[in-house]
Amino acid sequence: MQKEFYTGHLFDVYRYFGAHKEGDHFIFRVFAPGARGVTVMGEFSSWREIPMYQENQSGVYISEPIAAKLGQMYKYCIYTGKGWRVEHADPYGFQMELRPANCSILTELDSYQFQDEEWMQSRTARHDEALNIYELHAGSWKKKGEEETDWYDYEELAELLIPYIKENHYTHLEFMPLSEHPFDGSWGYQNTGFFAPTSRYGTPDQLKKLVDKCHQAGIGVIMDFVPVHFAVDYYGLKEFDGTCLYEYPNAAVGESEWGSCNFMHSRGEVRCFLQSAANYWLEEFHFDGLRMDAVSRLIYWQGDERRGVNGTTLDFLKTMNQGLKQRHPTAMLIAEDSTSYPGVTKPVEKGGLGFDYKWDLGFMHDTLEYFQTAPEYRARDYHKLTFSMMYFYHENYMLEFCHDEVVHGKATILQKMNGDYDGKFPQARAMYMYMMVHPGKKLNFMGNEFGQLREWDEKREQDWDMLKYPNHDALHRYMIELNRIYRENDAFHRDYDPENFRWVDCHQEERCIYAMERVGIKRKYIAVFNFSNVLQEAYEFKVEEDAKIRVALHSDWEEFGGSTAKKTSLVQNEYKNGKVILNLPPFSGILLESE
Repeated sequence: MQKEFYTGHLFDVYRYFGAHKEGDHFIFRVFAPGARGVTVMGEFSSWREIPMYQENQSGVYISEPIAAKLGQMYKYCIYTGKGWRVEHADPYGFQMELRPANCSILTELDSYQFQDEEWMQSRTARHDEALNIYELHAGSWKKKGEEETDWYDYEELAELLIPYIKENHYTHLEFMPLSEHPFDGSWGYQNTGFFAPTSRYGTPDQLKKLVDKCHQAGIGVIMDFVPVHFAVDYYGLKEFDGTCLYEYPNAAVGESEWGSCNFMHSRGEVRCFLQSAANYWLEEFHFDGLRMDAVSRLIYWQGDERRGVNGTTLDFLKTMNQGLKQRHPTAMLIAEDSTSYPGVTKPVEKGGLGFDYKWDLGFMHDTLEYFQTAPEYRARDYHKLTFSMMYFYHENYMLEFCHDEVVHGKATILQKMNGDYDGKFPQARAMYMYMMVHPGKKLNFMGNEFGQLREWDEKREQDWDMLKYPNHDALHRYMIELNRIYRENDAFHRDYDPENFRWVDCHQEERCIYAMERVGIKRKYIAVFNFSNVLQEAYEFKVEEDAKIRVALHSDWEEFGGSTAKKTSLVQNEYKNGKVILNLPPFSGILLESE
C-alpha cells in the first residue's frame, strides 16, 4: 500500500480496498493491522472461510483471486489479538443487505453509464445563481403503502420527484444520508456502510440512475455526508480489528452525544477512508454537493467551544475540502455549523476551511422565535429580524428550515406560527417571503411547502391529503409562485455582493414594518412586510421618480388564502412624486418590482 495511505493524503482508496472484479474473479483487500488473522467467506465459498495474507506487514490483508459472481454476499472474519473471532461487513463495501441483515454484496463500480455530460460540463457551485434546495428523506416523502418498508426504490422516486421539483421551481434536491445504516430512526446519520447506498431503496446503479435523470431534467442533487461519527453495531467499524482502529480509544472523546463512535481523525488511514468516501459520492454517483453534518464537532473538541479548537480535526477538514474542490471544483461543499468560527466558507489557501456555503442557524432560530412570539411582543423583538444582516457578509450563508426544526417536540414550521389555525397561514406566507427576499441561498424541508401539521416521522409519508384543505392548498400554490419569482430573477441570486441588498426601512419598531431591496441587472425588488396583527395604513417610502413599479406578489392575495383582491398595478394615490404609499394588511408581505 502507498505510504500516502498512512499519512492521510489519498482520496481514492476505495479503488484499492474492498472487493474488485478482475476478469472472472474477485480480489478482496481490507485494512486490519491489529488482527491476528483475516479470512473472507461468502456465497461463493458456501460460507467456508478463505484465508487472506498480509502484505509486507502493512496491515493490509489480501485474498488470492476468488471465483465469485456479482450479487453474491460476503463478510470478513477478523481474528483478534484477544482470541476473538468477529464477522464484519466490508468497510469499503459498495453494497449491503437490507437491515437487520448485514452482509456486503459484490458489485461493480463502473457498470452504469451516465448520460448527463451536458449538466456536468455546465455545472457551477451557484454562487451567483439561484439555489433553492428541497430537503427530503427518501423513505418518508411518499410511500407505496402504510407498512414500514413500503418504500419507493430510487428509480421510482426519480419518476415521482422530478415532476414535483420542476412544478415547485426548486433547483436542487438534498437527500438526508443515503449511505447504509442499521437503524431507521438515525435517519442515516449513524452509518455502517460509508461506500454503500442504502439497500432500502434499491441498488447503487438505481441511485446513479436517479441522479442521472435529475441532471437530464435540469435538477441538481446533494447528499448529506457524515464525517464525524459512525454506528456502534458489532459488524461495522467499531473495534474493527480488535482494536480502536477507526475510533478514539478513550471513551471520554470516543463516544458522541448520539451514542455513536467518534472517528479518530489523527490517523492517516481514517482520513483517507473519509476523504475517499466523500470523493466516492461525488465521483461515482455525480452528486452535485455534500452537506457535511455536525461540522462544529470538527472545529471544537466535541463541539464545545470551552474545550478549545481541535487542531487535528481542523487540519483533516481543510485537507479534505481542498482535495475535493481540486477534484470537483463545481461541486458544492455545505457546512452544517452552529459556531461562530471564522472563515468557514473561505478557501483553504486563503486561511479558511474551504466550504462553499454555511447554514445560517442564527437566522433560522431568530426568525422562528420571532414568529412564535405573540404580536404584542414583536416590537420588543423587532431587531431579531435585522440582526442577521449584521454578520451576513462574514460567510456565504444558506438560509434553512430543515428536518431538525420539525421533530422532537419542536412542532412543524406552520405550527410554530403564533395564534390559532387560521392565523398561522398568513404569518407563514409572509415569513417565507421574508426568507426568500433576504440574502442567502435557500433550503426548505419536505412538507413545509404545504403546511404539514404533524411532526416528521421517518416511518410515515408526508400528509399529502392535507392539500384537500383550502388553506394548505393555497399555501402550496403561494410557495410555488414565490419559488418561481426567486428562480427567474437575478436580483435574488447575487447574495454575497453588498451592492445587491439594502434596508429600505428597518426602524419601524412599533409598527413591526420592514422594507428591503434587492438589486438585479435589469430590475429591483422591494419587499415590504407588516408582521403586526393590525392594519398599518399609509406606510410610505421613497423610490426613484421615474421608476415603473408593479406588485409582483402579495402574500394576502385572495388566491393564496388572504383577503386582498389581486392587482399588480399601483394606482395614483399609492405611487406619486417618487413615493410609494401602502396599506399593509396584518401579517403580510408585498413584493414590488421596479424597472
